[in-house]
Amino acid sequence: MKKIILTSLLGLILIALAACGSEDEGANGDGGDSESNGGKLEELQEAGTVTIGFANEEPYAYEEDGELKGAAVDIAAAVFAELGIDNMKSQLSNFDSLIPGLQANQFDVVTAGMAITPDRCEQAAFGEPEMVYGEGLVVQAGNPLNIQSYQDIADNPDIRVTVMSGATEVGYLESVGVSDDQVTPADDIPATFSAIQADRADVTTATEMTLRMAVETAGDDLEFVDNFEQPDIEGVPSYGAAAFSKDNTELRDAYNEKLKELKEDGTVAELLEANGFDPESNMAEAGEITTESVCSGENY
Repeated sequence: MKKIILTSLLGLILIALAACGSEDEGANGDGGDSESNGGKLEELQEAGTVTIGFANEEPYAYEEDGELKGAAVDIAAAVFAELGIDNMKSQLSNFDSLIPGLQANQFDVVTAGMAITPDRCEQAAFGEPEMVYGEGLVVQAGNPLNIQSYQDIADNPDIRVTVMSGATEVGYLESVGVSDDQVTPADDIPATFSAIQADRADVTTATEMTLRMAVETAGDDLEFVDNFEQPDIEGVPSYGAAAFSKDNTELRDAYNEKLKELKEDGTVAELLEANGFDPESNMAEAGEITTESVCSGENY
């Protein structure tokens, strides 16, 4: 009788343990419907919509007549279409709020031609480089202070420079010795231009393509510095890429796979050219410079 009771109890215990094991597999193992089995990519494919974070910076990503445009936007649209996601829901944000927005799950991806940097790589999962670009300066017409380089700004403490908040140029200026007292942050490129026009600043810096295109419609009182000396510092030239939450590396990897295909078939070069870039000098060739090499500092 005791043997029968012990055998029955043992059977009940084994059944209970098996049930617990099934629940554990359902939550974390291969047999359940965990997020790792579906994930962000499948979620976006089912919805057919991806939420894009961007800052107004032509020609990378900007809003015009209620429509999201720019080289980074067009590349992202082409990649997501290949992934079966045809609708892009855009959210305008200040540049320095884009990565925090990713971290807070406000965006699925940031597409703003954002430069890959080792510091940013600690905060976001960057896709592979889509474009490469240098820096530029805009000053008052006639360049009255004869500003031709970042070093000129550093050498004259009376020069006032305005820069878009969160932009890599803030660090570039600091690295050549420009004082914090000389630098005033601004929300976007139009705000930096307004500061110069109102004599609150003498110069602004941003990527070359951004300033060249923006100054064309800014008025005769501003001038692009054609003889600007590119700084010999880490991070120049810059490699722009889409950025994802570190929780969504599956989505990033799928994006990279399709991006590589679109580089190889010439689509990315065509989209860059359509947005005013040089498809030869501004395109980051597949495999030439990798995100890993920039994040590690090898190519930064």
